Amino acid sequence: MANLADEHGTDVEICVKPLTTTIHADTPTGAPERLHTLLDQLGLERQEVRTADPVYIWHVVPEHLAADEQKRLATRAIPALLQAGYQVNCTSAVFDEAVYQQALRDLHATQSHPAVQRPAPAASPARPAPPRRTP
Repeated sequence: MANLADEHGTDVEICVKPLTTTIHADTPTGAPERLHTLLDQLGLERQEVRTADPVYIWHVVPEHLAADEQKRLATRAIPALLQAGYQVNCTSAVFDEAVYQQALRDLHATQSHPAVQRPAPAASPARPAPPRRTP
């Protein structure tokens, strides 16, 4: 049971499964759990088939979404996967350039504006400091 990621030597291959409308995100056989977890977090649904030897794991875009939203979800996942260091290929049948560019902007905005943490209030000195005098 081969998949495109195994065939192409990539970490993730995003494509429409032949003879269906299902968008697949194939990962290589034996891919690390952190990759599968990231795909889960990005909204893709994990699928697996257990065999005597390897366990084949791939992800699909939720089929309850409209076709355009499925493509948007798959495309929005790409910048996060690339940032995590994965090699990703996405077919033109799925990829949406405008959605990809917006996902990049959103990712950069999130990174440049981390959650604001308020500093703890400074402890007040036991006695006030004397006023400064200038000669």
